[in-house]
Amino acid sequence: MRNIIVLTLLVIITQNCGVYSFTGGSTGDAETIQIDYFPNNAALVEPTLSQKFTESLRDLFTRQTNLSLTQNGGDLYFEGEITDYKIIPITATADQTAAQNRLTVAVRVRFYNKLIEEDNFEKTFSFYSDYGASEQLTGGVLDTALEEIFERLTQDIYNASVAKW
Repeated sequence: MRNIIVLTLLVIITQNCGVYSFTGGSTGDAETIQIDYFPNNAALVEPTLSQKFTESLRDLFTRQTNLSLTQNGGDLYFEGEITDYKIIPITATADQTAAQNRLTVAVRVRFYNKLIEEDNFEKTFSFYSDYGASEQLTGGVLDTALEEIFERLTQDIYNASVAKW
C-alpha cells in the first residue's frame, strides 16, 4: 500500500512540473530543436570556427535536454552568426611588449520558441580566453582557447533560452 502512495505522488509531481532537465532548464512541451549553421561574419576569419561553434551548441542541447535535433521545423529554433573574432594584447612587460593576449569571440543569436513566442529573443553573447604572448594561436593553444570560449558561450545561450537565467 505504501508503494502505491509513493508511486502516485511521484506521478502527480512529475506531471505538474513539466519537463525539466537535471541542469535546470525547462523545455516545456517542445520535442524538437533546430540549430542552423552559424556562419563566421567577423572581420578576422578562423576557417573552422563556424563548424566548431555550431557543433558545440548542438552537442550541449542534445546532452542537456531530451530534445531531438531536426534540420527544419523545430519547436525551438536557433540561428545567427559569429560577429566578432579578435585578438588583443592585455598585459605588457617592462619593455612594452605583450605578455598576454586575449582571444574574444562574439555570437549573435536569434532564438524562436514556436510554442511560447514571448520567449523569443535576439542577443549577442561574447566570451574570451587569455594565452601567453609567446604562444602561437594555432594547434593545441587555439583548440584549448576555443573549447573554453565555446563552453561558456553555449552555456550562456542555453541559460538564456531554456533555463531563462
